[in-house]
Amino acid sequence: MQSAKPSAIVKPTLETRYHIDYSWFERSGEDLRTYLLSHLSPDQRERLSQTTETREVDYIDPETGEVSKLDELQLAIRSASLDPDFINPHTAVVDSIFRVFLANGNKPVNSQQISEYIGRPASLVLKTLSGGRVYKGIRPTTD
Repeated sequence: MQSAKPSAIVKPTLETRYHIDYSWFERSGEDLRTYLLSHLSPDQRERLSQTTETREVDYIDPETGEVSKLDELQLAIRSASLDPDFINPHTAVVDSIFRVFLANGNKPVNSQQISEYIGRPASLVLKTLSGGRVYKGIRPTTD
């Protein structure tokens, strides 16, 4: 009798943790910068879309005190993510989920945790992220 081979694809559960796989944008042909700009206020988007030059600034994490280099777009996203309206009920589900990762520094979280951030059912988050299509690079972690 043959033993069953383990499946290469594991069905995600509410406990499956996700993150943004930024390399997905390169493979998909979607423009990451354009998508990131779409998460900013119109004023920030206008200002940053006018320049192609990348300037870096020192950023001090207010929680850890760690200093890192951020470009102007990363800094603008960090700033936008502090706005209480950054994630709101009027934002599309996929965009809301993506914003969770922008706001938390792309730390892996599960559907239940995402649900708490976006105010939508964890079952909807799981259904969205496990439907066989990768949205905006949001994939299960491999850890």
